[in-house]
Amino acid sequence: MSHTPDLKGSSFTLSVLHLSDNDVEKTIHFLKEKVEQAPAFFTSAPVVINVSLVQGDIDFSVLKQGISDVGMIPVGITGSKDKRTQNMASEAGFAIMSASKSPAQAPATMAPTKIIRTPVRSGQQIYAKDADLVVLNHVSEGAEVIADGSIHIHGTLRGRAIAGANGNKGAVIVCNKLHAELMSIAGHYWLTEQFAEEFWQQKVLFGLDDDSLKFELLTI
Repeated sequence: MSHTPDLKGSSFTLSVLHLSDNDVEKTIHFLKEKVEQAPAFFTSAPVVINVSLVQGDIDFSVLKQGISDVGMIPVGITGSKDKRTQNMASEAGFAIMSASKSPAQAPATMAPTKIIRTPVRSGQQIYAKDADLVVLNHVSEGAEVIADGSIHIHGTLRGRAIAGANGNKGAVIVCNKLHAELMSIAGHYWLTEQFAEEFWQQKVLFGLDDDSLKFELLTI
């Protein structure tokens, strides 16, 4: 057995912040609001900055410090083909990243479905690693359920539900009554204010369609 370090490739789900301009102060204010809305989801979360739409120079040093100050972890930039912009970002301590061309895959062998029969209380976190998660009860406000596969909640979802945590874009979230704080599929997320009123307190399926989140009403 080797006792030396090893370096291997892997894949992780990262939040990507898409900038529309080079107004760093506006960006930091936006991130601060997001962290305050869902601190359990965003605090210490790694974030990559997509700069493909930005015209003009970005103050990467101020941006990096601002991201750290709101409690997130600045990782790198993506979307830039301009060497000068890349050099400026690198000098500020950002990694230069390129988007993966191949979609994330579910593990070859999924673990048995994790089944929770009791309510998930505020402050609790349930994680189904390499598996689907079934909750035969309610998920309270302030609680968090996470699965590398799909999540099925046979009650009211008041807390946060994060499916496809390993990058599986085919994962879905189903709940009998939508009242959630946050829902996420493979790193794509919506907060409460992004839910259309027609789906509120309804039985829904939440998933990704061509990298866009969507709800479906379920009548069965």
